[in-house]
Amino acid sequence: MGWFKTWFGTRYYALLYGHRDEQDAQRWVDAIVDQWQLPEGSAVLDIGCGRGRHAGLFARAGMHVTGLDISEESIQEARNAWPMVEFHVHDMRHCFAEEQFDVAVCLFTTLGYFDTLEDDLAVLRAAYGALRPGGRLVIDFMNTPKVLATLVREEELERGGVHFRISRTLEEGVVVKRITVTDADDTSVFEERVQALTPVLLERIALEVGFAVEDRTDGPQWDPYITERSERYVLWLKRPMS
Repeated sequence: MGWFKTWFGTRYYALLYGHRDEQDAQRWVDAIVDQWQLPEGSAVLDIGCGRGRHAGLFARAGMHVTGLDISEESIQEARNAWPMVEFHVHDMRHCFAEEQFDVAVCLFTTLGYFDTLEDDLAVLRAAYGALRPGGRLVIDFMNTPKVLATLVREEELERGGVHFRISRTLEEGVVVKRITVTDADDTSVFEERVQALTPVLLERIALEVGFAVEDRTDGPQWDPYITERSERYVLWLKRPMS
């Protein structure tokens, strides 16, 4: 279960996913603020915030933002980059604060890291508890049916002079990505393990927790979700008023 503790805080993770830049994050922030007409001063909770790129841009848009991540290294980098945001090292399966937030976001496939579906339910229950009645949650997940149908088994690439060799397999319902990093004379191996949660299952557990579904899209661009074609599966959820 601890793969993310050793991988997310490394510079290699930042190199590999550097294309997920501030411009990409800005599209998400703009879409969320526009969709829900968030007034300045809204309380936003960024669950699994990483190095804080979304949290910082929400703060720039006038929101009061709290970012949570289990990686101490990522949180330290986030604090350095975005001092106007409140960041905490925190396990997202546990509620951070009861009914304190207007919006919670869970972006860039942040669910599915744990061993059981009960862990994913715990994340959603924690998000539900952190929201005020009427608050919203957006979950950005991979489009699992398309990912499994088009799984790239082997891939090699260079980032910043570092060589990455990536293999992908499906193992007992988990998409496993093994990443071999060669940096000069040093070689390291990391893993990412994400449960292959289907859209149907994600929606079912969201409803089980008590959320209402407002929309389903392919990313922040508001294209409708289409099983065979969409790159992402995004659930727009609301905690009912009562």
